[in-house]
Amino acid sequence: MEHTTSEPPQKIFTCQLCDLSSPFTYYGQKPPNTRAIVLLEECFVTRDPFSPDKEKFLVLGSSCSLCGVRVCVGPDCSLFYTKRFCLQCVNKHLDQFPHQVQAELAKKKQSSKAGVS
Repeated sequence: MEHTTSEPPQKIFTCQLCDLSSPFTYYGQKPPNTRAIVLLEECFVTRDPFSPDKEKFLVLGSSCSLCGVRVCVGPDCSLFYTKRFCLQCVNKHLDQFPHQVQAELAKKKQSSKAGVS
């Protein structure tokens, strides 16, 4: 009989808009080993693989506060304005966001149409 150490199965976060997929180590507002940090939303978090410091972490994404879709924090997938919103919900309810948010999104649409990144 082989002796193997059973590791818990990896939990995977997947953005339902762009399909970004990554293992996550924590879901919530208070990532472990971070002292007094409290995030503004329930997030999927992973330890920062680029840092030896155990307190460093990366926020992968969260759920849209309107439709519940899991989205990454990438600017093409979601927007955080007091809560997380997927860009589909943002576009559906754009008139309910402040003018600065509307203007910023319009600017981004213009630059993507022009092929400028």
